Amino acid sequence: MRASPDGVDAPSADKRRYVRGMFSAIAPTYDLLNHLLSANIDRSWRHRAVARLRWEARPAGRYLDACAGTLDFAATLLGRPGFRGSVVGADFALPMLRLGGAKAGGRVQRAASDALALPFGDGAFDGATVGFGVRNLADLDAGLVELRRVLRDGARLVILDFTTPAFAPTRALYLFYFRRVLPLVGWLVSGHPTAYAYLPSSVMEIPSPPSLRTRMERAGFRDCGYQLLTGGIAAVHWGER
Repeated sequence: MRASPDGVDAPSADKRRYVRGMFSAIAPTYDLLNHLLSANIDRSWRHRAVARLRWEARPAGRYLDACAGTLDFAATLLGRPGFRGSVVGADFALPMLRLGGAKAGGRVQRAASDALALPFGDGAFDGATVGFGVRNLADLDAGLVELRRVLRDGARLVILDFTTPAFAPTRALYLFYFRRVLPLVGWLVSGHPTAYAYLPSSVMEIPSPPSLRTRMERAGFRDCGYQLLTGGIAAVHWGER
């Protein structure tokens, strides 16, 4: 595997560069397409995921929204009745963070950073979320280790992402939609020629829910689990530091 001049292996550097550029380019239409292409189901998924964070144990705590994009997860957590804490949204695509700033009423601290090298101390957070982001990491296992590092003992990491349904008829419809319909609609609305072709290809590469649970355990998380959502087209995962 060849290395880039800065010491990062070239495939990883290429993926980081592409993902950062792609999300920066589609930022203006990102929220619209998320809600359109998921028929607004993504909103309920986020609420289900935040419920797994167990923030009620520390309602005034400090929480991380990693791979934060336009801060949907951060806004969902801040909107929970009884939540009095703070949220830091971290992402390396600056246009996404800028556009999401108003969504949470200016209550989110934004940090321009790669999830593989978070600019926070050990044990800095009482919980962390990653929404539709782990499949974009250049090194998933390193990202899990880094996320664990910034959590205090007993804090939870919650991951929400797409997965591939196991039930054959649902899987066939899902793959047809992801491979044929979604890229076309995404291109027409966003104007980006490859972003919404990248999405289905990245979903095909994400580990299955049991495999992702195993990799979270290998990264040092305990009491890991997952729940399939909407017929298995998405899953919420959790684990404790």
